[in-house]
Amino acid sequence: MRSISGSPIAAGSAPAPAGPLALAGNRPDHDLTVILPAYNEENRLPWTLGELGIFLDTWGLDYRVLVADDGSRDRTAKLTDPLGPRFSTISLPHNRGKGAAVRTAMLSASGAVVGFTDADLPYELSALREGYELIRGGQCEVVFGARDLEQSAHRANRRLSRTVATEVFREVVRCLVSRQVTDTQCGLKLFSLRAAGEVFSRLVLEGFAFDAEVVLLTERLGLPFRRIAVNLIREYASTLSLRRDTLPMLLDIVGLWWRNRSRQGLPPVRWPARQPADQRDKKRAA
Repeated sequence: MRSISGSPIAAGSAPAPAGPLALAGNRPDHDLTVILPAYNEENRLPWTLGELGIFLDTWGLDYRVLVADDGSRDRTAKLTDPLGPRFSTISLPHNRGKGAAVRTAMLSASGAVVGFTDADLPYELSALREGYELIRGGQCEVVFGARDLEQSAHRANRRLSRTVATEVFREVVRCLVSRQVTDTQCGLKLFSLRAAGEVFSRLVLEGFAFDAEVVLLTERLGLPFRRIAVNLIREYASTLSLRRDTLPMLLDIVGLWWRNRSRQGLPPVRWPARQPADQRDKKRAA
C-alpha cells in the first residue's frame, strides 16, 4: 500500500497547474492500468477485485489494478495486500473527494492505457475492452463511456430520484461544459498514458463533478476522443448523496463555466503519428 498526498476550472479552487506533469517515468511498462476509486468500500470491493481479476486474466493482458483510496476509515486500503503484484492501493491521508483520488492514481499509473471505473462495476466489462482496443489501435487517445447512446442498455433498476437528478445534471453540463459529451458522469473513462498526463496534471476539481472538467480539458487540449455505449447491469450504489452533493456539484459546474467562459482553449497537444499496437509489435519483432 502506498500513501500519497494528492496534490475544463472551478470557482473557489486553486489555479490549475501551468502545464502537464510527468507520469510515473512517462513510459508504459504494462498494457493496462485499471483504477478503482474507493471510499470506505471494504464490503463490496473484495467482490469487485475478484471479478475484475478474472476478466483481465481471461483477456490475457499485462495489467495492473490500482485502488485509489480516498482516505477511507475502514479496511479499504488493505484489501489489495494479499492479491499479488498486479494489485495495489494508493491512499490519500484523508478524505478529499473522488476527483482527488482519481487524479492521484492517474498520475501514478504506468500502463500504456489507463482507465477508471466505479467500485461496484456497474457496467459490462466488455466496454473496458472496447475502449482499450480503440486507443491501442490508434483510433483515439481518450474514450468516454456513455449511457445516453442509442446502443446503451439499462438492465438494472435505478431510483427515480437519481434518474431525474442525472438528467437535470446532464442538461446543465450540456449547456455549460460540452455539447459533444452529454454524459460526463459515466464512470468509465480510458486514456493513453500521455493523454492521462496532459489531462489529469491540469485537473482542479476534487469532488464528484471532476468528470466534467476531464471532458472540458480533453476538448480544449484537442485530444482525439470517442464515446462508446455502456450497458448498466447493476444498480448504481454510490457514495454520492443527492441531498448532500447535488448543490456542490452544480456550483462546481457553474464555476467551471465561469472561469473558462472567455478562453479560446488550451494550446492543442501535438501527437506523433501512431501505429496500431499490432503493427508496432510486428515492427519490433522484425
